[in-house]
Amino acid sequence: MFDSPLSASAYEALGVDPAATDDELRKAYRLRLRQTHPDTGGDAAEFIQVQRAWELIGTAEGRAAYDRGHGFGAGYPTAPGQAQPQGQSWNGWQVPVPRADSRPKARAYGHPGGWRRERYLTLIREWAGHGVDVPDPYDPALVRSMPRELRRMLADALAEEETARTVSDLGMGFTVWHDVAAGDRGRDKLDHVILSPSGLYGVLSEDFGEVVRFRRGEIIGRSVDGDAPIAALLARMRVIAKAARVRFGGAIIVLPDDDLDQAITSLGKVRGVPVVVVRRSALHTVLRRGVPGARDIGGNELFDVRTRLQHTLRFV
Repeated sequence: MFDSPLSASAYEALGVDPAATDDELRKAYRLRLRQTHPDTGGDAAEFIQVQRAWELIGTAEGRAAYDRGHGFGAGYPTAPGQAQPQGQSWNGWQVPVPRADSRPKARAYGHPGGWRRERYLTLIREWAGHGVDVPDPYDPALVRSMPRELRRMLADALAEEETARTVSDLGMGFTVWHDVAAGDRGRDKLDHVILSPSGLYGVLSEDFGEVVRFRRGEIIGRSVDGDAPIAALLARMRVIAKAARVRFGGAIIVLPDDDLDQAITSLGKVRGVPVVVVRRSALHTVLRRGVPGARDIGGNELFDVRTRLQHTLRFV
């Protein structure tokens, strides 16, 4: 909640300007409580949002921490041998670098969210206009004023980076390739290919900014905009499976926790492939236990599949 470019900010949930005084903030909170309380005809979800917003910015200390840290410019994980040095920039903007972590990590290749980050920064220049200075392209106020297409681009980049962090922490038994080319166009990419003892998976990281539903093996909702994300994921998996001569055991769609009513939703087999949709916080559980119906990989086969993928996969 409040941590996505597609979601409302804590200030928006309370209906006040970020520059509001403490007294104005308090009055707005009380008003929004009355407006959203279920006993007076309000919406329960909005009522919870209002309470959560007050928890974040209702005190001077909390508000200061929220204002300092609520940006969208966090650095992205890098693959072994591809460390991003301090001061490197994309399209003229500095990119923060995450702190190094000495714990054993999963083998990782490619840059999670990299294609969408670059595309986002390019589109910002077009949106802002020639000669307009944009000192911080990740400033929350600026991001929330952008067209939804731009905010969605950044939200998906952040979603891919969060998935990469989760997989990285699973340890050396896992191998992941990020931003894998699956066609002639940049957007025809597979967000992640993950090889683990529980199987080989194609993974899509998304952020729709609202709770989604499912119908006939596909994701539906206002923010899906008529797309077919699961069908697109499976099509890209087929391209890679044919090129590398491997067989995927399942498909995983990872969404922010607030986008799903339950932690793990199994859609059964879609076009012959087991598909699950999971909350971000449940991804590590699914990868360790495996997708229901997926075929385990072990021993020499695991080594062979890794070698085939390593020699075949290309990045966008």
